[in-house]
Amino acid sequence: MNWLLLATAFTLCILGVIAVYSATAFRTDDYWHKQAVWAAAGIAVFIVTSLIDYRWVKWAALPAYIASIFFLILTYTHLGEEHGGAKCWLRVPGVGTFQPAQMAVIAGVLTVGLFLSQFRKMHPMLKLVFTGAIVGGPMLLILKQPDLGMTLVWIPTIMGMLMLNGLPKRYIIALLLLAACAIPLEIFFGLKDYQRKRIVAFVDPEIDRLGSGWAINQALIAIGSGGFAGKGFMATGTQVEQGFIPGTTVHTDYINTAIGEQFGFVGETVLISIFGLLLITCLLTAHVAADELGLLLTVGFTGQIFFHVYQNIGMTIALMPITGIPMPLISYGGTFLVMVMFGLGLVNSVWVHRKALT
Repeated sequence: MNWLLLATAFTLCILGVIAVYSATAFRTDDYWHKQAVWAAAGIAVFIVTSLIDYRWVKWAALPAYIASIFFLILTYTHLGEEHGGAKCWLRVPGVGTFQPAQMAVIAGVLTVGLFLSQFRKMHPMLKLVFTGAIVGGPMLLILKQPDLGMTLVWIPTIMGMLMLNGLPKRYIIALLLLAACAIPLEIFFGLKDYQRKRIVAFVDPEIDRLGSGWAINQALIAIGSGGFAGKGFMATGTQVEQGFIPGTTVHTDYINTAIGEQFGFVGETVLISIFGLLLITCLLTAHVAADELGLLLTVGFTGQIFFHVYQNIGMTIALMPITGIPMPLISYGGTFLVMVMFGLGLVNSVWVHRKALT
């Protein structure tokens, strides 16, 4: 076992329960108990997945990919639920709700990793075409919900896998230039009105302080008021306690505002350092992977976690536009927590089987 990976993942789960408690204790909802149960389930999934040879992905990748597409399509039926302007949740009778887009990213990493490892010597252009076909369907379905945040997650995740698979730099540069050219078209023709207003508020937070700029301004006030050491755990008179941060998102997408306000620069530094240690451990695991599949899976999950952390923190300090994207293992959400722990379990499996014959 990679005990450092297990320790950092376990620590982040515990910190997540504490963060959810500190963000919701002023309300009657009992979110932190549910988060603790999901954290325990996630740790169990991590350990079980770690002990199974990651090469079983060769048989599970395609069924998981097809299932994720099916669930994404179901969000457009009566089973889909709308939250925050996006119909991206699916209600399962007797279980609750979950976000198929999160499952789709995991399944996409498995499928792309399997494809690239099997066809490493394929011509780069064909490799791009087939990879684009694999990820294009889920991305379009997620974007149509519309869920811009989960759509963006695919870009660094798949790009990292392509780079490690040996895609020439000229292709990477060409893709980045094409993506940059497509941004204005996407903003004006692909986004809904409230999403465009978020982009405008990101460029100029002062333009509509009581409307589209409300969330980013309140987040900046909350985190800025935390100062160096924060206002203290469960401090009263805070932006979080008084409800200036929306109660429906303070424990999910805006969990970083509660952390920054209560624990300050010190708390944020500790949190980012633990995530940094987790990501470095994943990259070291990729370095010692026994085969191409293990390398690609590890890099894919590392890219996914990195972007989630960067985007979630960045949107609360005006470094990134606001999108509904949670912080891994910290934000409230059972299915996402278990999905992330499953991915980290596969990374740990790559470590456990690093000396196995390929």
